[in-house]
Amino acid sequence: MAVDRGYVVPQMRRGMDHPHHDYQPFDGRRPALRWPNGARLALCVIVNLEHVEWRQPEGSYQSPTLSGGYGNRPFPDITRWSHREYGHRVGIFRVLDVLSKHGIAPTVAMDVLTAENYPFLVRHCLGRGSEIIGHGISVSRMITNEMPEQEERDYIRTCVESLTRATGQAPKGWLGPEYGESTRTPGLLAEAGFRYVCDWVNDEQPYAMNVTRGELYALPITYPLDDVDALWDRRIDIDQYSTVLKETFDALYEDGATNGRLLALNLHPWLIGQAFRIGCLDDALGYMLSHPGVWAANGSEIIDWYAGHLPAG
Repeated sequence: MAVDRGYVVPQMRRGMDHPHHDYQPFDGRRPALRWPNGARLALCVIVNLEHVEWRQPEGSYQSPTLSGGYGNRPFPDITRWSHREYGHRVGIFRVLDVLSKHGIAPTVAMDVLTAENYPFLVRHCLGRGSEIIGHGISVSRMITNEMPEQEERDYIRTCVESLTRATGQAPKGWLGPEYGESTRTPGLLAEAGFRYVCDWVNDEQPYAMNVTRGELYALPITYPLDDVDALWDRRIDIDQYSTVLKETFDALYEDGATNGRLLALNLHPWLIGQAFRIGCLDDALGYMLSHPGVWAANGSEIIDWYAGHLPAG
């Protein structure tokens, strides 16, 4: 292991080139995972409530390809800021209404600035039966390896303390802003008491992360279905997106007959909550839940079940 700028950098090697989890190929020999009541597929809907700051704090990192508005523009970028704010003002209620229609209690990834500045949204999400998980301080402050270790510890602690004050309980799950992590993040999350992390998008089942303190599991998001990746970055037509959602479900549902699968759908209310897009979500979720053997659950429910029923082998 090499040390750089005060943090440990794993050395590249053959096979797995990092220490954070084991390699577990899905080659037909992986032990079968059984969901509650014999369900084929666990469906987790993650809704992001993330704040774009009026001015990016000095020394912070914001993705240069951050979605919203018309791309990078001079300060103040009113279009990006207000486009994103639409999710907090309008889109979130439309999305939660659709999820409620289909009996889905969402997992809400909420950042500190949303929790502290939008107390009505906190109460509203909790009133809808949502699980609220950590989502950083803001989408303008992404975790990277440029963040010193103590700063990252303080960052994570700030998130835990803020969400605990706002919701009355410490968050169990974590989704980094823009999926951002450093080489230390999984270990620091486990030390801070987190039970699962959604940044690792490399599987169709949960799996255990390797940490020295605490216990941490990955809850992999189905990244090609992330609405920002699909609708914004790749510019998929909304009708095609509906087809992609259904065809992904069909494949996972079929595979889940022999070994349970996970579909974790990551959504952003400023995008999917637009009036001309919400019907796509409504239609796709209705299609998925019209099938028997689909377990709609929040992140903690899925991880708790998985941890308590680890496949042998």
